[in-house]
Amino acid sequence: MAISLSVVLLLAIVLVVMVRSGSIKPGPAVVAALFGFFLASTGMADDIQRFLDAVARTINSIKF
Repeated sequence: MAISLSVVLLLAIVLVVMVRSGSIKPGPAVVAALFGFFLASTGMADDIQRFLDAVARTINSIKF
């Protein structure tokens, strides 16, 4: 839960920065957000979550 909340918060911040800087217009930003919302309710959501969990575990296991 904490990882997915962190990812959502990070992506929301990136989206706001992109809209404010003019990199992306508000219309396409809304479409992107809605796409993510509806994608989360599909059968692919579990696969995407497993992939993101694996990436998070990999990053966490890197020793500097």
